[in-house]
Amino acid sequence: GHGTWVLGASEIVLEKATLDDSTASRIADLTTQGSRVLILARSDAALSTDELPRDLEPAGLVSLQEELRPDARATIAYLVAQGIAVKVLSGDDPRTVGVVASRVGVQATAEAVDARSLPDDLDRLAAVLEVSSVFGRVQPQQKKLIVEALQLAGHTVAMTGDGVNDVPALKQADLSIAMGSGSQATRAVARVVLLESSFATVPHLLDEGRRVISNIERVAKLFVAKTVYATILAVVAGIVA
Repeated sequence: GHGTWVLGASEIVLEKATLDDSTASRIADLTTQGSRVLILARSDAALSTDELPRDLEPAGLVSLQEELRPDARATIAYLVAQGIAVKVLSGDDPRTVGVVASRVGVQATAEAVDARSLPDDLDRLAAVLEVSSVFGRVQPQQKKLIVEALQLAGHTVAMTGDGVNDVPALKQADLSIAMGSGSQATRAVARVVLLESSFATVPHLLDEGRRVISNIERVAKLFVAKTVYATILAVVAGIVA
């Protein structure tokens, strides 16, 4: 008896409707400030299929402000200094994602890209990824394609995520990193799980990995040197005998 109420992104919920100028302007202002904006709409029609009712009317806006972790900017700065290209993939409005990404220091050479316009061809997708770092409205299947495109371009790809929709991309990545607070499926497929759910742990993870590799290289060099010396001594002993 109360009709149908729908909450979601305005361009999805009201895909077949036209917003009035004041509402559209308000949404644009909020998104360009870095807020996540949802629209509440209603209809007298009932939900009988997967399709939304066509006569949805806006009833209100919900604005959510992202709270950045205090160590986010320092972590991104460290990764960039190490020569790691940081890509931001989000399902939110590209304008919102672009503002938040700039706040943490992700330097994009182009504006945030609406992933709905991305090509499915891996070669063409890789070309876009070379010039763009921030993507909004990314679908789960596109995350896996993005990882594949980066690998095709010769990159070693690490992927972080905490939701079930991140699982295909995590399985495809060379290094999959899940948050401890994430879904069980994500933790199950990840090679690394951050128990404290803090991305600030990644620099320590990188340092520890480099330390292990360095130790392996030292041992390998010592082993090779000992083998060479043993071979030379054996040959000399054979010649003298």
